[in-house]
Amino acid sequence: MAGGKIMHVIGVFNRDGGTFKTTDMDAFSRKAGEIFGAAGHSFEVRVVNGKGLIAELKRAAADAELLLAGGGDGTISAAAGAAFARKIPLAVLPAGTMNLFARSIGVPLDLEQALKALAGGEVHEVDIATANGRPFVHQFSVGIHPKLVRLREQLKYRSRVGKMVASVRAASGAILRPPQFTIELVGPFGSELRRVAGLSVTNNPLDEGHLPLADRLDRGLLGIYLMKPFTLQVMLRLAFGLLRGKFKSLPEVNDREVGHATIRFPAKRSSAMAVIDGELIKLESQVEFVIHPRGLKVMVPKAVAVIDATPGLLTPA
Repeated sequence: MAGGKIMHVIGVFNRDGGTFKTTDMDAFSRKAGEIFGAAGHSFEVRVVNGKGLIAELKRAAADAELLLAGGGDGTISAAAGAAFARKIPLAVLPAGTMNLFARSIGVPLDLEQALKALAGGEVHEVDIATANGRPFVHQFSVGIHPKLVRLREQLKYRSRVGKMVASVRAASGAILRPPQFTIELVGPFGSELRRVAGLSVTNNPLDEGHLPLADRLDRGLLGIYLMKPFTLQVMLRLAFGLLRGKFKSLPEVNDREVGHATIRFPAKRSSAMAVIDGELIKLESQVEFVIHPRGLKVMVPKAVAVIDATPGLLTPA
């Protein structure tokens, strides 16, 4: 049980998200019910498609004591927003490609193992960020990342491996014709104009490694990363740095760690897009970013709480 408390759990599973596209959802839902029931919880499941996801997450968050969300990174982000609004705990089933938020909070990537760990887990508090009031758990990006996502979505894929191949092809296309744009960054450090190829604002600073991942989500800080306009030399250095898992130390990446910041786009095109936790959205001319320390309750495996040096450690609520 979650810290000894029996909870009413509602699982919202996006059948169009990640590995659920090829999963027998009836059988998986029964398994989820058995595991949470064995831990003493009451459980119900709602399997939806992508179009009905947001509305169902809001309904479930209004009815549940624990919201269990299954799908890709976009599904988990939307679920976090619903849980954040209702101030209820969120449990994450990592059915996506990268599963970055699940990795940060120590949830097993195997779905059955994740169900068992979450059913017997504990509720902790982690940070969550907002962009013009919209919650996000990983990152908000402009420039090279939205272009990569748009190119990838034009390619067809039917599996996780297919998506990874499409991502590589899209990255090649984005690098061959990289964007460049001007931003005004305003924060506790003052105001500055920058010419960049891309920027990312993350929920907590990223740690060095081969994945764009924050090992801790309780630092109470945004990470802001600005990528210099691309030249052949810049691209080679970035590629080499990414291969070594040392992108943050590169002179081509300028970073800040702050509690709040505003970014303006003085020459924004009407068609400009951003990516928030993997989902394309229309870019606004000005975006205000705020970190909300310990603003999101999450269910984590008990082992995460007892091994102090484990990456992904969370401070108990």
